[in-house]
Amino acid sequence: MFSATWPVAVHQLAKEFMDPNPIKVVVGSQDLAANHDVMQIVEVLEDRTRDMRLVSLLDKYHQSRRNRVLVFVLYKKEAVRVESMLQRRGWNVVAVHGDKSQHDRTKAVTLFKDGKCPLLIATDVAARGLDIPDVEVVINYSFPLTTEDYVHRIGRTGRAGKKGVAHTFFTQADKARSGELVNVLREAGQVVPDDLLKFGTHVKKKESKLYGAHFKEITANAPKSTKITFADSDDE
Repeated sequence: MFSATWPVAVHQLAKEFMDPNPIKVVVGSQDLAANHDVMQIVEVLEDRTRDMRLVSLLDKYHQSRRNRVLVFVLYKKEAVRVESMLQRRGWNVVAVHGDKSQHDRTKAVTLFKDGKCPLLIATDVAARGLDIPDVEVVINYSFPLTTEDYVHRIGRTGRAGKKGVAHTFFTQADKARSGELVNVLREAGQVVPDDLLKFGTHVKKKESKLYGAHFKEITANAPKSTKITFADSDDE
């Protein structure tokens, strides 16, 4: 099993299927860390300015219109809107998201991989497991819901010993994840913008979707679950 991130919940789940004593091999830091071959640029801006800023970055990073650039968005509708906006402006672009059929998604990825359409808009459906060589730039038009997803996104570039660039938009709505992002940037020796520090560096305790912050997190060395069987008789 391979993973760029290894949260405790996934660790515990893996133990259920890897018996009896799996060996864990860690390359780099055991904390949440990004690929050091990727130059991370974080830009704090207002939501309404993202379209124009994206276009200006494409003029910079995709000037030749032949190098591979991957733009991540958060929602399916956002992918459709950004794709249409760029097409109206004359960009050769395709998109991958959950509302597209598997055939259309495969076709879009193939066009991107073959270089016939080297500009791809994608939701997090492409953040994990998309192994395409020579992606030079990743642009996070929308910050993901978790910092783990951020690490996976920017890991689409800077692969196989090559260098890459990840340019990320960060807005007021993303401020809850500022502390974790600052830690990732600092661990990789990247520049932390002053505007990002204004949101604070506190790392919020992870919450359960059912029980909020008041829950006991399963530790990595917790014992395996025990199956309990009840008798069928109503008398017992």
